[in-house]
Amino acid sequence: MPEFVQVHRDGPIATIELSNPDRANAMSVAMAHEFRGACEELACSTSLRAVIVTGTGRYFAAGGALDMLEEVCSGPHDDERRAENARNMETYYGCFLAIRDVPVPVIAAVNGPAVGAGLCLALACDIRLVSTQAKLGVTFTRLGIHPGLGATWFLPRIVGTERATLLLCTGRTISGPEAVEAGLAVEAYAPDELLPAARSLANEIADCAPLANRLVKESLRRSPDDDLATRLAAEAKAQSETYAHPDALEGIRAFQARRAPRFGQ
Repeated sequence: MPEFVQVHRDGPIATIELSNPDRANAMSVAMAHEFRGACEELACSTSLRAVIVTGTGRYFAAGGALDMLEEVCSGPHDDERRAENARNMETYYGCFLAIRDVPVPVIAAVNGPAVGAGLCLALACDIRLVSTQAKLGVTFTRLGIHPGLGATWFLPRIVGTERATLLLCTGRTISGPEAVEAGLAVEAYAPDELLPAARSLANEIADCAPLANRLVKESLRRSPDDDLATRLAAEAKAQSETYAHPDALEGIRAFQARRAPRFGQ
């Protein structure tokens, strides 16, 4: 029975909760493995259409557990120890970044402070909604450590290199509304409105054709590394897949009849 990660299913929508509120949802190794397990299970669900990631209590996630970080920093550090720490951290990153293997759109509902690795987890999601009371920061350098969990990959792609440098090299924390202004999130909501807004958005996604949305997610992931010709060829291939699916005719006929479409799995 998972202790630190809870998964709730409501029809085609799943909610993953980081659940260690007594420790501000600190991201321990145990939580990491539970999180990977939850993502792997959801990735196998053919009825899944959208996922929400949020935190239990006042925090989204306070970053890597400090006792874990203290342990890896303590003691002598010869080449073998450095290599071991690097391997262990890559395994840890992979557990949380398993969220990127879930093939449907993933919404981060940042309900409270998201710092360090906690913010990186939100950055790994496809869409971010934030509480007006949230505080966000990639605070690694304020602890004397290099950023991890994809911070130097996600941030420049989301906010640009200059703003990423500012946030990473100052460890500055910003508010939810400031995160929207910086392009880190798409909208900020009052705390009691955040989860309803995330569920409403998830339902809006779930109302669209599931195969089309899964292919859109895959296309968007590949897009930054493709030139236009490669992307056009990929779009043509993906469109041909959706043309062959019954949802395409259903969508066209529903539009013509001015009714809501009834998409399948």
